[in-house]
Amino acid sequence: MSNTRHLFGTNGIRGLANKELTPEMAIRVGYAIGTFFKRGTLIIGYDARTSGPMLTNAVTAGLNATGCNVLLAGMAPTPTLQYAVRHHKPNGAVIVTASHNPPEYNGIKVIGNDGIEISHECEIEIENIYYNQKARLTDWKGIGGTRELPGIIDEYIDAIKKHVNVPEIARRHYRILIDGANSVGSLTGPRLARELGCKVTTLNANIDGTFPGRLPEPRPENLGDLAATVKAVGADVAVAYDGDADRSIFVDEKGSIIMGDQTFALVAKYFLKDNKGEKIVTPVSSSTIIKDIADEYHGHIVWTKIGSVTVAQTMKEQKAKLGGEENGGIFYGPHQPVRDGAMSTALILSIMARAGKKLSTLLGELPQYFIEKAKIECSEELKQKVLERLIKQTEGLKTNTLDGVKIWFKNNSSILIRPSGTEPVYRLYADAKNSREAKQLIKDYSSKLQAIIKNVG
Repeated sequence: MSNTRHLFGTNGIRGLANKELTPEMAIRVGYAIGTFFKRGTLIIGYDARTSGPMLTNAVTAGLNATGCNVLLAGMAPTPTLQYAVRHHKPNGAVIVTASHNPPEYNGIKVIGNDGIEISHECEIEIENIYYNQKARLTDWKGIGGTRELPGIIDEYIDAIKKHVNVPEIARRHYRILIDGANSVGSLTGPRLARELGCKVTTLNANIDGTFPGRLPEPRPENLGDLAATVKAVGADVAVAYDGDADRSIFVDEKGSIIMGDQTFALVAKYFLKDNKGEKIVTPVSSSTIIKDIADEYHGHIVWTKIGSVTVAQTMKEQKAKLGGEENGGIFYGPHQPVRDGAMSTALILSIMARAGKKLSTLLGELPQYFIEKAKIECSEELKQKVLERLIKQTEGLKTNTLDGVKIWFKNNSSILIRPSGTEPVYRLYADAKNSREAKQLIKDYSSKLQAIIKNVG
């Protein structure tokens, strides 16, 4: 929350618990959200962080003070709470989570009546209420009430099972290893896998808001234990969730960690086999592998800016049934058009069972790309000037300027150069058919970017 005039970042409100995001602030945020929803009924839930119940109580008090009734869902994954909105049809939800951030952080996400995070325009409305002190508190007779909302995990797991062939998966008797990140993914992933007929082994499945097993972002450097355990237990597949279980990163039976782009490409391939001509929504940061799959299996790519809210809102506008991100987010519209780690797990198991092949074999059949990333420091005040100069310098190339500059080259390699929305840096994402070429793209464009920053500075 570096810019005090913006409450919301790319994915809700985030801050250090009890330092930036205090109970006092959470109550005021509750006032603003409650005023925005005009005395509606809202579900509230939280992830495993130690500050979760405290901040949930504070937000609930703020919502009640504006006349909103609150359904207390307790501890649950973000996609479970989003499904509860679709199923129970309240006016929306508030989720107290900081997703993949370290344990000292927490956050607040606001969900609309369709189960999707509210648009940035709606977030600005809430910010205006918050900063301009336009919250409308009710009189004593209009104060909202609270009641428990039990059973949402049962409803969610039953809903996921309707989208896959359960007997086909169960016949394979897969052994699956699940890393719950000591958080809410442990409440749904293992149980879903058992109900799909899998033999389940868990890692970091005890709920502990200090995240002792690993940091809650499922990045390769945090998943060494999982990859090693796959071979030790003879698992057919492993999956690791992030802190609120909307993202999933998979590991194949050989212990190889699979990047989110590859998982999404595999899901897109089998989805397009059954749904020719459908739209696939993905940010410009995605690898060219997604474009290759869409071209081969007659799909249409809709590129978006980076951010899960943007992907979900674009799917809604375009009536698209599939979306995905390179960080392990898969949005399966027939279930719900939001990132959903447990749904992604069911989809991967379903594809393995349908094809009758090992995960490493299925991935080997996809186009192969190598991805390299880098970041270059750039002050906030220079970001826009640098971007304008970069766009001018890349005129004549095949580019997309939706979010930074993405350049595609004739040999199917590409690079995205974009200003970070959260840090004073520019990020570079290159992908190519071989590692050397991807590294060369990063080297070349890092030099060009540094020269631009120097010149405009």
